[in-house]
Amino acid sequence: MKLLLVVLVFAAATYLAVRWMQDRGLGGPQTPRRPSRPRPPARPKAPDDDDAFLADLEWKRRQQERHRPPPEPPADS
Repeated sequence: MKLLLVVLVFAAATYLAVRWMQDRGLGGPQTPRRPSRPRPPARPKAPDDDDAFLADLEWKRRQQERHRPPPEPPADS
């Protein structure tokens, strides 16, 4: 049982050392590594998740309130 544990630790250390040397360009010819998955394109945010959109919307609403004429008082009968 102890021998199996020693062999596993040695194999893991050897694997990590070889990978490290390949990443650093040390050692013999490099074998091509398996390409990683391409990242999916960034998805557009929904308008209610976009802080810039919400800030712009609030700014436009305030601008409209400033330029709106004040309400006329009700006429007395």
